Amino acid sequence: MTMTANERLGLAPTDPRPADETRPLVDRAETNPLFGDQKMKLGLFGTNCSYGLIMSHAPSTYKITWEHTREIAQRADGLGFDVLVPVARWKGFGGSTNFNGNCFETYAWAAGLAEATERIAIASTSHLPTVHPIVAAKAATTIDHISGGRFALNLVMGWVPPEMEMFGGEQRQHDERYAFGQEWIDYAIRLWTEPGSFDVASKYFQGNDVEAYPKPHQGPRPALLNAGNSPAGIEFSARNVDINFASLDTLENIKAYTAKVKAKARDDYQRDIKVMTYGLVVCRDTEEEAKRAFQQVVDEGDWGAAGNVIKIAGSGASQSFDHAVKEMQERFIAGWGGYPIVGTPEQVTEELGALNEAGMEGMIFGLIDYNEELKYFGDNVMPLLKQAGLRH
Repeated sequence: MTMTANERLGLAPTDPRPADETRPLVDRAETNPLFGDQKMKLGLFGTNCSYGLIMSHAPSTYKITWEHTREIAQRADGLGFDVLVPVARWKGFGGSTNFNGNCFETYAWAAGLAEATERIAIASTSHLPTVHPIVAAKAATTIDHISGGRFALNLVMGWVPPEMEMFGGEQRQHDERYAFGQEWIDYAIRLWTEPGSFDVASKYFQGNDVEAYPKPHQGPRPALLNAGNSPAGIEFSARNVDINFASLDTLENIKAYTAKVKAKARDDYQRDIKVMTYGLVVCRDTEEEAKRAFQQVVDEGDWGAAGNVIKIAGSGASQSFDHAVKEMQERFIAGWGGYPIVGTPEQVTEELGALNEAGMEGMIFGLIDYNEELKYFGDNVMPLLKQAGLRH
């Protein structure tokens, strides 16, 4: 029989349930807005990275300083938004903007914003090959306690080869990244939920007498997110996460996609999953103004950075973006390949309603100027969303 570390050192065995872990975990439906009853959940995406979701020199006050980042988060929190989701980025995409190259690390970012906000869910986005499950699970638990149970972890397999090469290893093949990701999340879930200590012996991980305390504040574990839309990504999401993020081009495709993901989770794994989307929202007093602002983003776009993204995505590094590489190159410039919503407050409300009717239970989005346009969104769109029954 293998001796534990305590036994080898002649120490008393670890109590599998320390005194502060005998308390019941808080039901995350009570603490985490991602499990709340808003019909159409709203969030911001990419407020930790330079240029947010637009590869463009279009005018904006948006900048990467902690003061500005915190102000955006607190404004979204005050408006009743449900979640903030960052982009995990280790290296920019070059071009004239070096798009996303100036970027806050997402666990520390989430910890800071958890302390600075009151009710909004705060996510970290984690490239799984870059951080060991023990470290990530401990960081997630810490942030969950700081936030009072509002934390979420967005799981990314690591799809940009130049970033993965920064860590001294080669990029795994697409489906193998998800096999690694499955072992990673299995490990993390044990750390969050299993009392006492345990051993790990799998293809990618080995560990003896592993333990993790405290456990997360929200139970049974923090919220899990994933944006994989390839067959392997859909399988991973259906099996493991609470919310799958998808970017699709038409409402018909959205209906088919959401039905497919939900059916796979229900039929193959006997669980429920939510599906949300992301994209760029450009809202102005008139449709003409909104379209003009959107077109300015495209006209002043950083096509060098966009070309680099397209080259990486088209190489097979990310099968989730195949459709966008072939058909929607502008959407990388204006919205990082996401679903664009452009129009008046009434049109934006109608579009969000149509997405919800097609099966999307929420949208995380970028804005050309997050802080300034949030004020407009709060004054002009939020009341209409409530009137439409999409928010309360």
